[in-house]
Amino acid sequence: MVSDLYRRLPHRSTLNRAALATAGAAALGIGYASLIERNAFTLREATMPVLAPGSATLRVLHISDLHMMPNQKLKQNWLRELDRLDPDLVVNTGDNLSHLKSVPAVVQSMGGLLARPGLFVFGSNDYFAPKPKNPLKYFKKEHRRVHGAPLPWADLRAAFTERGWLDVTHMHRELEVAGVRIDAAGVDDPHLKRDRYDTIAGPPNPLAQLKLGITHSPEPRVLDRFADDGYDLILAGHTHGGQLCLPFYGALVTNCQLDRSRVKGPSRWGAHTRLHVSAGIGTSPYAPARFCCRPEATLLTLVPAPREETRSGRGSAAVESAVLGR
Repeated sequence: MVSDLYRRLPHRSTLNRAALATAGAAALGIGYASLIERNAFTLREATMPVLAPGSATLRVLHISDLHMMPNQKLKQNWLRELDRLDPDLVVNTGDNLSHLKSVPAVVQSMGGLLARPGLFVFGSNDYFAPKPKNPLKYFKKEHRRVHGAPLPWADLRAAFTERGWLDVTHMHRELEVAGVRIDAAGVDDPHLKRDRYDTIAGPPNPLAQLKLGITHSPEPRVLDRFADDGYDLILAGHTHGGQLCLPFYGALVTNCQLDRSRVKGPSRWGAHTRLHVSAGIGTSPYAPARFCCRPEATLLTLVPAPREETRSGRGSAAVESAVLGR
């Protein structure tokens, strides 16, 4: 009887083969995420009805979370190609750096884009270098932040502003781009609790055809303030789209208080405001992998909102248009 039971148990060689197969599959997955998908840069496109009725169409290139290292030539070459899209406006929502010597690489790779109208705010990885982190901490919305060495954010800011881009950190900027009058305002990184929304509080210029809010981390407390003040569109980054996602499930975490349904792409926020969160172009050098979440920039085509449109509340997170990969 014992011998019969023993014969029914899986043979040790079978168990060994299963273990090897599992380990092999895991190794292939890690290799794909770290070597292939992490460098599979893509352009997304979306149309968002946020402009005042009668406005001209506005093409906005939203870039975020470059996390640039000096030796990342593939990423730098891909960034240079984005200028061929001929956007009317470029919006950079921060986390450009991952190394003390990354500023030249960022500026050179975005040379053509810096010659276009641009707006920006900074994120935590413009101020501080990344450090190794226990991945389980990402599942805790509140955990102790550990900062790396200070990064040369002031040099990057000077390079951006010298080429004509406008820093909207805690200030309003009014400009006209492609015939569209814009009132833009931004906050410093809410992820570091550096946001001081009271410095820009109040309704934007009612004559503006686009009222644009900009933040690095899409923390709901900041999104609520923008929405309450009547902004049409908020652009944010930070989430990396979840970075490691599961098929048919999506992002496991957002690395902020934002819900998973809005971790990337267009959605609604409140009764009037639209939100776009970029999944970003880079990763931390200590977590160089993406799965089911390719690195991206997004070309947003902003069009007038229909006069008869009845906007729903925050519970609706419908995507405004198909998101196309190239």
